[in-house]
Amino acid sequence: MKYLVVGLGNIGSEYENTRHNIGFKILDALAKASSIFFEANKLGDTTTLKFKGRTIILLKPSTYMNLSGKAVNYYLQKEKINLENLLVITDDIALPFGTLRLKGKGSDGGHNGLKNIIEVLGNANYARLRFGVGSDFVQGKQINHVLGEFAPEEQALLPERIEKAIQVIKAFTTIGLGRTMSEFNNK
Repeated sequence: MKYLVVGLGNIGSEYENTRHNIGFKILDALAKASSIFFEANKLGDTTTLKFKGRTIILLKPSTYMNLSGKAVNYYLQKEKINLENLLVITDDIALPFGTLRLKGKGSDGGHNGLKNIIEVLGNANYARLRFGVGSDFVQGKQINHVLGEFAPEEQALLPERIEKAIQVIKAFTTIGLGRTMSEFNNK
């Protein structure tokens, strides 16, 4: 079984520790824990994780957030991965900080990365793991919030929440979407 797990984010050191880059941060932690390394490839940095008989392609698109669909589509085609084996990890301002929510399909929720993936793939029927970054911002200042760094108290809690996200990824590839949702959502 082959899977594509995509962490959304923006390239460049100025974005490295922003809320918007939590997808990159989760995949970096998974790669480090698995002693594998990303390398620059077409449309993104990739690495391959072997886990319980599964091949999991990890992708951090280099297309910037708003054009993520191009990289996602390219690797789905190149690796011949079925849409039901795609998992996209993204930040979500509608969820309180650190809340994890796995869904099998849905709208873009105002997220430009998800919006572009839906446009390029032609549908919204793919799994996404939403990582709550909270909504503690003045109306109209959403961009400043997602492109800002986590507050010190959030940074202290990040390692545990990232580890939980890694557990969700591994469960998605082994026990499937439904059981993973039951086990991890709202916990």
